[in-house]
Amino acid sequence: MKKKRVIKSPVKQKILLMIASGIMLGLTRSPRQYFKIVKTTAKMWRFIDRNYLYQSIKEFKNDRLVSYREKPDGEIELVLTEHGRQMILNFDLEKLKLQPTKSWDRKWRIVIFDIPEKKRAARDALRNKLKELGFCELQHSVFICPYSCEDEINFINEVFETRQYVRLMEVDRISNEAELLIKFGLNKKLKSQP
Repeated sequence: MKKKRVIKSPVKQKILLMIASGIMLGLTRSPRQYFKIVKTTAKMWRFIDRNYLYQSIKEFKNDRLVSYREKPDGEIELVLTEHGRQMILNFDLEKLKLQPTKSWDRKWRIVIFDIPEKKRAARDALRNKLKELGFCELQHSVFICPYSCEDEINFINEVFETRQYVRLMEVDRISNEAELLIKFGLNKKLKSQP
């Protein structure tokens, strides 16, 4: 039985989600067509490396997640296949969860953010999602958890478009750690580890 492919890259997930939502991505080698596309494409796409985008789309085509055809003006039209539609069901933000490990690596993951007032809705959504994932709020815009979460934070940042305002740190030690160990149930895990 063939193993199901999983896409972990948040940027690749975002590309598939954009295709699924009916937004056409224009790819062209023509400079005139390129500037027309950049002008009409969502702001975030301007910062994606073109080579990475081409490579991702070729990969999606090889995996039969998308099909595409070139138009006479050089623009490429992307269409999500049935297999691609099934794949994006795995990217459901509502079902996103952190996976606690049996043994703790003794590292804390700290998310800090400073999101401007004009993006208040994204800021509130990010704060609520971190709480929902089980992060503990240390301060108003500082959250902590003991589990690996880089992929999840990257995906959340892509969805809420908050990447430039959010930092993820990994630290070995934090003051007043005892209460955090109790909160996350790690005091018991540490006692049982050799």
